[in-house]
Amino acid sequence: MVNHLEDFARLMWQEGISENVIKTFAAYYNMCVKGTSSKISKAQIQPPSAGNLVDYNDLTAAANQDILSKTVVIKLNGGLGTSMGLSKAKTLLPVKGNMNFLDIIARQILTLRAHNGLDIHLTFMNSYNTHDDTIRYLGKYPDLAKDDIPLDFIQNKFPRIRQNGLAPYLSEDKTKQWNPPGHGDIYTALYSKGLLDTLINKGIVYAFISNSDNLGATVDSAIPSYMEKQNVPFLIEVCIRSEVDKKGGHLSESKDGTLFLREIAQCPDDEMAEFQNIDIYKYFNTNNIWINLVKLKEELDKNDGIMLLPMIINPKVVDGTPVYQIETAMGSAISSFEGSKALVVPRTRFAPVKKTNDLLAIWSDAYELNDQYQIVLKRSRKEPPVITLDERYYNKIDQLLERFKNVPSLQNCDSLNVVGNIFFDEGVICRGNVCIMADNQTQIKDRICEGVITL
Repeated sequence: MVNHLEDFARLMWQEGISENVIKTFAAYYNMCVKGTSSKISKAQIQPPSAGNLVDYNDLTAAANQDILSKTVVIKLNGGLGTSMGLSKAKTLLPVKGNMNFLDIIARQILTLRAHNGLDIHLTFMNSYNTHDDTIRYLGKYPDLAKDDIPLDFIQNKFPRIRQNGLAPYLSEDKTKQWNPPGHGDIYTALYSKGLLDTLINKGIVYAFISNSDNLGATVDSAIPSYMEKQNVPFLIEVCIRSEVDKKGGHLSESKDGTLFLREIAQCPDDEMAEFQNIDIYKYFNTNNIWINLVKLKEELDKNDGIMLLPMIINPKVVDGTPVYQIETAMGSAISSFEGSKALVVPRTRFAPVKKTNDLLAIWSDAYELNDQYQIVLKRSRKEPPVITLDERYYNKIDQLLERFKNVPSLQNCDSLNVVGNIFFDEGVICRGNVCIMADNQTQIKDRICEGVITL
């Protein structure tokens, strides 16, 4: 097979992409040409041992608020929410009242600064698709940026690869030639854009990195305090898997005891049943990451600014042409740092909005916004309601808004399953396990819903 690396390098150089990013792509591309599998077999891994796990409940005594002055909060904000029919940054969606994700994140940081008297820093990793909208919106918070640390930096991009022949995918619409390389790019992006040096020179040692659509990912000084006392370079927050998590990635370790993350795209097809067995692999990655930036810089410096993570080959079709996208996952860097740990946290630190059912749960009275601008479950609840919505009628945000002009009360609801084209009006209260079904378009109003209801 012909190696087209020179063609890829030329495209990236013409786009102004930095040398270490080109070298990173080159390493992955050569793996593709050689047929290197991105699959990770069960023969290579095992469930994590107790010595690699830390219980979140054991950290409270370690809390030191002053360490927050040495901490930067980085929010991953590259997603457009296309699965929900959006074409702008997903974080512009309303979450509570008239506040969107960006409002809540900004107010969390400003409130934390006011309460602690510390200059806690915040920056966003945007994609080339979300940068303009995000920065324009954050202009309403002029005090958010601090100490010449930019409010955002832009994720790198990789060229798409034609599946047939592994040549560059070219298009008249040049934006279609590129793909975001996954959130594993954050380490190279921080380094190549000079932000890693800027942060360290400002005395910042720890970074808390999380998805901007996970409103459970709030700053907790006990975690970097623990890292400092125990000299932990890298820590990942994990939760106990339930049946709804079985298709997501899980935490494992290599045979020599090094922590490892395996995503579903990395699992061999014939091992999928065991991959999804939550009794074998009990923990999933929340994508809440804490990292010592000095240790990160040391790792990148010794590798010429390159951090090679386990490769994920993502097959896509662009305008009828099958392509590969090379991507990596941020959490997989846990294998790169000796002494990394996994922190087992409660489910309250994982409240992502990936689909419309997640958004409906956050909108409802099962969650509330406290005085620190944190989205939290009502005190009476231990778990969020499990919501299943008919994808024919609720899959896109405009469909959700049309059918839920009034959000039902879910404060005392364990699960809600909606089947059919149902419009919710005011006064609907759901209790326990509820299934509402309708064969024809219908409206529900002023009703207490329990059990199975056929309209």
